[in-house]
Amino acid sequence: MGLRFEDRKEEYLPLRDVVFHTLRQEILRGELKPGERLMEIQLANRLGVSRTPVREAMHKLELEGLVLMIPRRGAEVADITEKSMRDVLEVRRVLEEFAVKLACERISQREIQELRQVADDFGKILGRQDITEVADADEAFHDVIFRATGNDRLIQLLNNLREQMYRYRAEYLKREEFHRALLNEHQDIIERIVNRDQEEAAKIINQHIDNQVNVIMEMIQKKEN
Repeated sequence: MGLRFEDRKEEYLPLRDVVFHTLRQEILRGELKPGERLMEIQLANRLGVSRTPVREAMHKLELEGLVLMIPRRGAEVADITEKSMRDVLEVRRVLEEFAVKLACERISQREIQELRQVADDFGKILGRQDITEVADADEAFHDVIFRATGNDRLIQLLNNLREQMYRYRAEYLKREEFHRALLNEHQDIIERIVNRDQEEAAKIINQHIDNQVNVIMEMIQKKEN
């Protein structure tokens, strides 16, 4: 089975990016299971491409923490572990707290309007079957806050971390019972930023992240038992 372009825009992407998005969706949806071997030849044949774009896609997936490259063994789908999750989310907690404080100082009226709009868009997308679409909408909300800091180096660090964070965000968003709380947290964050209340904004963003940690931890522990 060759690649199918689900989005017309993907027709104009480099082939390695199309392969990357295809494999990422399969991992996030659970079609490719944790620990499953990823053989370049088999994937290339299935997707109807050469091995080169598959190899390039594998390296991008490794950066996101979705794939492990094991010497003399090859690639396999990475497990979601307590250690890897804590490492990523502890760093995210510190950086996002700093970002939301800077945003309270520097956000413009145009960016406030944009923040409200992406929060509204996220609410409309919640509940859809495509978890990558939901996760991307959640990322868009945080991206507005990051840009509002006006700190290019901080934005770069957060964007790099976002790749590592994507899988945990997607796992959390699969739990529809937490969607209402998530929407409320977004609205609370907006309110504190609009009021320029740095300390309260920092508290809410930390709780926002801690809630994700607790849910994912519960999921990991259930799998291990």
